[in-house]
Amino acid sequence: MNKPDIATLHWSQHKEQAAGYWHLKILLLLFRILPVIFLRVLAFPVGFFYFVFSKKGRTESKRFLNNAAQAIEKPEIVKKCRAFLGPLRHIVSFSLALVEKLESWGGKFHFKNIHFQDDDIGELVRELEKGKGAVLICSHLGNPELLRGLASFGRTGISRRVPVTSIIDVQVTAHFMRILRELNPQSGLDIISTEEIDPGTAVLLEERLALGELVVMAGDRTSAHKTEKKLVIPFLGKAAPFSPGIFYLAALLKAPVYFVIALRRGDLSLMPKYDMYIQKSGISFKDELSRKERLKQSTLLAYSFAAFLECYCKKQPFQWYNFYNYWQEEV
Repeated sequence: MNKPDIATLHWSQHKEQAAGYWHLKILLLLFRILPVIFLRVLAFPVGFFYFVFSKKGRTESKRFLNNAAQAIEKPEIVKKCRAFLGPLRHIVSFSLALVEKLESWGGKFHFKNIHFQDDDIGELVRELEKGKGAVLICSHLGNPELLRGLASFGRTGISRRVPVTSIIDVQVTAHFMRILRELNPQSGLDIISTEEIDPGTAVLLEERLALGELVVMAGDRTSAHKTEKKLVIPFLGKAAPFSPGIFYLAALLKAPVYFVIALRRGDLSLMPKYDMYIQKSGISFKDELSRKERLKQSTLLAYSFAAFLECYCKKQPFQWYNFYNYWQEEV
């Protein structure tokens, strides 16, 4: 039987990009016994090894960087994207991100290394200080683990501990989630798998939001269920599929929605500092909305998120960690 073309596979059908469990287990062991700087340096030869021996990694990286280059205006970034070693830079950046994920979950990433902007962070902080909750929509651009990892240690800059509930695909990231639970037992306490979402999920999340918690979900992954009709939205100059379900769920919760991205200053920095960008959605969701009206509003939310994501992809394309053909899926 012929193998399916890997470029046509849905993202959920790809194996974990972070390697197998025992590879990650070794990384965790090194993380526990060695200075973090050693792992940062080690990320370079590991990334090079992956670049040399993973045709899939090179192919998907090159595909994304070529697409991004067509939409980016800054010549110096375009040149890096189209360079022969562009995929190597991309893959090493991902290797460094893995180390930083462990840092945040292991309590070794300092809050002072996260730099907030003059954006909607002030409003989000004020709402959280009042005991109100919010929905955060993140992506696989940059490091979405930073906020959740720091929150598990109460390091969010808020005067109270802010619990975080994350909606993720547990099956696809099973190895990495297992390692995180070994590193920090609390990492798995507030996770809802996308496979477990049902009508009762919205009720549960509403209760947590009412208690002043954060609900975090990724907006750049479509559902593994073939029955879900996808939204096709312009992204980096081409039509890309987005999941309407995630945005409709956000609309059901009737809480303020913020888009969040954390980007490393310098793709290959050994002493990383991150810029955290937070933008509040201008769309409000009220109780009296009909299903049709709420669906329309959630679609607008999806388009707004795609524009936000594209803006920062253009700034830091080498921190995009979706290593599959992002544009190939059909509606």
